[in-house]
Amino acid sequence: MQTSRRTRTADQTPAIHRTPKQPSMIRRSARWIARRRTALLSSALRGAAYATGAGIIGLGFYVIRQKI
Repeated sequence: MQTSRRTRTADQTPAIHRTPKQPSMIRRSARWIARRRTALLSSALRGAAYATGAGIIGLGFYVIRQKI
């Protein structure tokens, strides 16, 4: 019977130490949005409310100006 010339250390798989890759810009942006979803939604809603209010006031002044 033939003996193997391999040593015990050769049979063991070496541990590979890799540095973690930095996530892509899209993945980082998606994670940032997911973490701040409620803050972003409330801010968007507030902006829409302000824009609607300003539009109504502007339209009101336009109508008043046309009647004068």
